[in-house]
Amino acid sequence: MSAFERTYTVRWADMDPNGHMRHSAYADYAAQHRIEYLSEHGFTLPFFAKTGLGPILFREDTRFLKELHINEQLRVTGELSGLSEDGARWNIVHTLYKPDGRPAATVAVEGAWLDLRARKLTVPPPEITELMRNLPRHASYQDILR
Repeated sequence: MSAFERTYTVRWADMDPNGHMRHSAYADYAAQHRIEYLSEHGFTLPFFAKTGLGPILFREDTRFLKELHINEQLRVTGELSGLSEDGARWNIVHTLYKPDGRPAATVAVEGAWLDLRARKLTVPPPEITELMRNLPRHASYQDILR
């Protein structure tokens, strides 16, 4: 399983009055990372709109470790920390790294797939489940029992 990572530049809009990246920007970069992973493998926003399927979150937990500052490069990775057998529920741990390689934060999310028309949880197409299985496994990985 190969790692999927992206590098971003901390923007002016990401800053808080204390001169470091605002707390919610960490979650924004983790969300962008997930969407880019799906999109790069053919599961784009138009695909989700057409099929009436969408990812949702139940929980998001951010641990702040080191400050990030404007114009710094931050590298974001995502590792699977849980998946149900049918792929309907998933957990991912994103790590945001400073330019020197030190972790700046982790963003752990618990999510699922939603049928946007019925407004109910659903099982995604097998191709999406397989794509999720191809994410590298986090050290905390556990199967999600339904």
